[in-house]
Amino acid sequence: MINKQRLIRLIRQLVAVNSENPPGDERAVAAFVAGQLRQAGLKPEILTYVPRRDNVMAVLKGREKKYSVLLSPHLDTVPAGNGWVHGPFSGKLEAGRIYGRGATDCKGNLAVALEVLHSLKEDGVSLNGDWIFLATADEETGSAKGLVPWLEKSRVRPEYALILDADAFNIVTAQKGLIHFKVEVPGRKAHGAYPHRGVNAIDRAVTLIAALKQMKFVSRPHALLAPPTVNIGTIRGGDKVNMVADWCAFEVDLRFLPGMNAAKILAAIKLRLRRTGIPFRLAVNDIQQPYEISCHHPLVRGLKAAAKGIAVSRVTGSEGATVITFFKRKGIPAVATGWGASGCAHATDEFVRVVDLERGARVLERFIRIFDAGFSPGGDR
Repeated sequence: MINKQRLIRLIRQLVAVNSENPPGDERAVAAFVAGQLRQAGLKPEILTYVPRRDNVMAVLKGREKKYSVLLSPHLDTVPAGNGWVHGPFSGKLEAGRIYGRGATDCKGNLAVALEVLHSLKEDGVSLNGDWIFLATADEETGSAKGLVPWLEKSRVRPEYALILDADAFNIVTAQKGLIHFKVEVPGRKAHGAYPHRGVNAIDRAVTLIAALKQMKFVSRPHALLAPPTVNIGTIRGGDKVNMVADWCAFEVDLRFLPGMNAAKILAAIKLRLRRTGIPFRLAVNDIQQPYEISCHHPLVRGLKAAAKGIAVSRVTGSEGATVITFFKRKGIPAVATGWGASGCAHATDEFVRVVDLERGARVLERFIRIFDAGFSPGGDR
């Protein structure tokens, strides 16, 4: 049975452990999580692929190995920043809310997972398959020190994945892909009083940006996702105000839909920029593929059934990149869900509602039982 007071204590203790990334050091929070897993009767393992970037894994073993499911929240948070009314590591409980950096993203989800594992062990629940708990490092800066190497190197391989990194009981079944690229533009120096004697790289970059923003990307409408977007995230150029800039560089964040091809998108962009006649160099920094899974998949159906009568749960898409895309490479069906406060992630005075954590714990525990029942004799798998 879910223990509400233990759950509240857990989230407050988790928030009190600083795991900001950057700079990135999950050792303290990983040690705390490992201690909680031991108290629940599990055998945690610390996995470290890069110094100071600890991950924690434990397996709730089933009586048979009919299936295996990964449950994965993350340990790190974005930096706290300034301007908090409630201290970012206070874990203050006020009017049914718990405040602190990571309360919604993603220590509330982490606390729920720990409480559910504890509850299942206390109740002596015997399951048909294995539930792999993995709390990861480095999610906020790309997962290269956490989930990504785990998928490549771990001896444990799940058949399904449930990522606990969302809010408002949403079930994320689709997400956009992303392309991050940098465009470098040359110019020619001159005195700022005689701009005609030089070639201004910043002016050139502005022309390229305008050409890029005018592009229309062909895509089919998606029921859960908005059309493709282009954002100019950074721009830098020139050495001094009274000089004609002989260099400029800007970085672009492009989000694209399932069914679109990253290589074709980049080819179209290069062609459009070349047509301006301006020299440039384009370097790709990162590509993550879009992802979608059927709304009728057992993971989705199980989550919807588990929430019934407890909370309103919607199938949604994610405009931003989540780690579910990494499972596509391995052929592992994955969805994301979570119980944080909508619009609160990364915000000053971030909080999570106690009632949502309690409901989330009930939903997750019920989901595990529902999913497991499908692998029992007469189950619907």
